[in-house]
Amino acid sequence: LLSFHFCRITTCRVGGLQYYTGQAFQMESVAKAISEIAPEAKFGVDLAHAVGNMELHLHDWGVDFACWCTYKYLNSGPGSIGGCFVHERYAHKGKELQRHAGWWGHRKSDRFDMAETFIPSAGAFGWQLSNPPVLPLAALRASLEIFDEAGMANLRNKSINLTRYLEVLLHVCLPQGICKVITPGFDRYQERGCQLSLTFSIAMEKVHSIIEREGVVCDLRKPNVMRIAPCPLYNSYVDVFDFVKILAKGIEECSKE
Repeated sequence: LLSFHFCRITTCRVGGLQYYTGQAFQMESVAKAISEIAPEAKFGVDLAHAVGNMELHLHDWGVDFACWCTYKYLNSGPGSIGGCFVHERYAHKGKELQRHAGWWGHRKSDRFDMAETFIPSAGAFGWQLSNPPVLPLAALRASLEIFDEAGMANLRNKSINLTRYLEVLLHVCLPQGICKVITPGFDRYQERGCQLSLTFSIAMEKVHSIIEREGVVCDLRKPNVMRIAPCPLYNSYVDVFDFVKILAKGIEECSKE
């Protein structure tokens, strides 16, 4: 597709991890392909379901820009501040670079002179639009400090094993033909984060209602997916075992109706 349209491509944007299926895309490979086939094109990534879930090396991969929310895997809470990444190659470009500019991104030395000309601060500070909300930042900082302490590589390693454990239990403990995982399997673990997306041959809403009464927190996405995401930062193997036991009980109860 890139090869066919390379002369017309100016921007390519993909999702880092598909919210519905749970499939993670090979961002490094896409970035490399774009740089070779359409070197003038800009490559951006939506990381809403990938940040805090996958190991990301945006700078090394050559991604031009990315954005994400922080209320999912980064645990900042609903309505909290979002985040963005702009590659360092754009850090010191001035007027020649078109950007969504804001007063808070003007250089600090004469910001309050309120001049008509925008002169960006160097680096990431030049991309600020306004002063950030302090309370959401405090919650986010507390969460990021825990991520730093745990280490993203350690969390990712636990996530791979934790989600594999969930996958095995679903296969062993549930009746055959009732539940199907549509997320890539363990043989393609690089193509998934901690989420498994399940479809059911019985009424999914009824199953969800039953397990919800038992304290399970997961969600449904139309038309027919239940998303299960054991987070390595705070979920355990016991949590996964208990979930599958509750799910099996819910399926049994629903099947009798």
